Amino acid sequence: MAVSAGFVATLVGFTSTIALIFHAARSLGATPDQITSWVWALGIGMGLTTIGLSLWTRIPILITWSTPGAAVIASAASGVNLAEATGAFLLCGVLMWLCGVTGWFERVMNRIPMTLASALLAGILAKFALMAFAEASDHMMLVIGMLLTYLVGKRWWPRYAVLGVLLAGTSLAWAQGQLNTQALQWQWARPVWVTPAWSWHAAIGMGLPLFIVTMASQAVPGVSAIRVSGYQPGVSPLMSWSGVATVLLAPFGGYTFNLAAITAAIVLNPHAHTEAERRYSAAVMAGLFYLVMALLGGAVAGVLSAFPSALVMGVAGLALLGTIGNGLATALRDDHHREAALITFLVTLSGVTLLGISSAFWGLVAGALTLFVENFRTRPHDLEDSP
Repeated sequence: MAVSAGFVATLVGFTSTIALIFHAARSLGATPDQITSWVWALGIGMGLTTIGLSLWTRIPILITWSTPGAAVIASAASGVNLAEATGAFLLCGVLMWLCGVTGWFERVMNRIPMTLASALLAGILAKFALMAFAEASDHMMLVIGMLLTYLVGKRWWPRYAVLGVLLAGTSLAWAQGQLNTQALQWQWARPVWVTPAWSWHAAIGMGLPLFIVTMASQAVPGVSAIRVSGYQPGVSPLMSWSGVATVLLAPFGGYTFNLAAITAAIVLNPHAHTEAERRYSAAVMAGLFYLVMALLGGAVAGVLSAFPSALVMGVAGLALLGTIGNGLATALRDDHHREAALITFLVTLSGVTLLGISSAFWGLVAGALTLFVENFRTRPHDLEDSP
C-alpha cells in the first residue's frame, strides 16, 4: 500500500540517522533553534523535491539527506563555524548542479553494467537487513513477532505485509515498555537564516569531501536502485534539482540533498503498489510525510525517536527482503559478470570505509577492476566460449 510504504520509508530514513544530523549541527555550534531549522530545511527540501520529481517523471524518486555527508561535517567541524560551513554546503550544491547540467554523472552511470549495479544495491540493503535480524540478540520477542507477522502477511495479505509488521512491532514494543514516550515533545519548527561565509579551509576540508562522499556513497547507489527496479529516468535532471535544493536551503540547514538508496528500495518494492506505473504514489506519500516532519520539527523528531532501534531496523529489513533477492538474482545470472558482481556485493556488504568514502563506492570500484582484469585483451569469441 502506497501510504504505508511512504510512511515506512520516512520512518526508516529519519529515525536511523537523525541523531547523526543533530551531532553534525552541534559540532558546528548550532543553537537549539538552528538545529530545529535544520530539521525544517531538510524536511522541506526532501518533501518538495520527492513530490515534484516523482510527479514529473511518474517514477518513484525519493530524495533524502546525505547520511555519510553528515559524518563528514561532524569530522571536519574543527575550526569551522556555522557560517563557514554554510558556505561549504553551497559549494557542494553548486558542484552537484554542475554534474547535472554537464551530463558528466549520467555518462558515468551509463557505463556501469546492470549486474554490478544490482550487486551494489543488494550489498547495501543486505547490510541493513542483517542489522535487523541481529537485533534479536537483545529484543528476541520483538524481532520474532515481526518476522512471524511478515510471513503470515506474505501468505494471506501480501500487499499489506509491511504495514502489518509495523503495527505488530509497535504493539509489541508498547506492551514490553520499549516505546520512549519521554522523547515526545510538541513544537512548531521555524527557519533560521545563517549568512554564508567563505573560507578556503571549510571549502577544501568540508565542501569538497561532502560533495565526493555524497556522489560516491549515495548518488551512485540511488541511481542503481531506480534502474534495477526497471525504471530509466534521466539522471542529469535529478542531480541538477538536488543541487538547486541544496543551494536554496543551505542557509537554513539543508546541507545536502541526494537520491536515496535504502529508503528508495521501500517505495520501489512491489509491496508499495502492485502496478509499477503507479508506484510513484508511494514516493509522493513519503514526500508528504517529510513535509509534515518539516512543519512539526522537534515534535516529529520526538515521535520517531520514541521507536526503539530494533523496531525501525526490523521493519526496514523485512520490507527490503524482496528487493535484496531480486538484486542478487540479477547480479548473478550472467556467467561472465558473476565473479565481479559477487566481489561488488561482498565489498559493499563489508562496510569498509577508506579515505572517508563508504563501502558502496569501493564495492563498485572492486567490481569494475575485476571486470577489467578478466576481460583485458579478451576477444569477443573467447567470452562466448568460456564456461
